[in-house]
Amino acid sequence: QVQLVESGGGLVQPGGSLRLSCTGSGVIFAISATSWYRQAPGKQRELVAHITAGSSTTYADSVKGRFTISRDNAKNTVYLQMNSLKPEDTAVYYCKYSGYIDFWGQGTQVTVSS
Repeated sequence: QVQLVESGGGLVQPGGSLRLSCTGSGVIFAISATSWYRQAPGKQRELVAHITAGSSTTYADSVKGRFTISRDNAKNTVYLQMNSLKPEDTAVYYCKYSGYIDFWGQGTQVTVSS
């Protein structure tokens, strides 16, 4: 059974940092692509960052230079390091594993506010 669990969200002040984690069971992150998406209230879910099996990464323009996606194969975990957070980064963040079908986690709330 596939399960993705995100963690690390919370409330942070503008300019602060958070690191999100996505831990998987029933999947092997090292052999496929994983992405982080986010969805703010009233908005569509959007792609934030993507990492391939070969560790190539891509980012949304809005987070380039501030967010970093990475993977620890030994821990079967994908991370999203978020620095210089802005109020517009407030959203529920989801990880997605691209297997024979897409698998999604339940999401973790990130709130950037003073």
